[in-house]
Amino acid sequence: MALQRAVYRPRDAEHTPELFLNAWGKPMTRSGFECVLAKHVAATAARCPSLRAKRVSPHVLRHTCALTTLQATRDLRKVSLWLGHASTQTTDIYLQADPTEKLEALAAMTPPALRPGKFRPPDRLIAALRAPTVMRSSGAVNP
Repeated sequence: MALQRAVYRPRDAEHTPELFLNAWGKPMTRSGFECVLAKHVAATAARCPSLRAKRVSPHVLRHTCALTTLQATRDLRKVSLWLGHASTQTTDIYLQADPTEKLEALAAMTPPALRPGKFRPPDRLIAALRAPTVMRSSGAVNP
C-alpha cells in the first residue's frame, strides 16, 4: 500500500519524470531500487516460501512486465516503446520467449497415430545386431 501511495503521490513531473523516488524525493538509483526490492522479497518470502528459490531482480521485473504487456496487447511496438528500445528488432526476443504462442502452436498440432503396445524388433534387425563384426583398416564392416 505504501508503494501505491508513493507512486500516485502528486509531484512535479516536469522536474522528476522518474517513477520511483527515494526518501528525499530524488530519483531512486538502481542500487537503491535493488535494496528496496530485496527487502520486500525477503518479507514476502516469509509468507510464500516458494519465492526463496526464485531470482527476483529489477531486470526480471522488467522482463516480466514486458512479457505481460506483450500478452495483453499483442503489440510489439508498445513493448518496445515502454522498454525504451530504439528499434523493435531489440524487442523481437520477447516473441521467442512468449510461452502462450508456443502452447497455441502445440495445441494446433495433431499427434501422430501410434499403435499402443510394446516395440518388437523384426528378426532381421536382431540378426544384424548379433552378426560378428569384422574389423578392417577402413573401419568396422558388418557382413
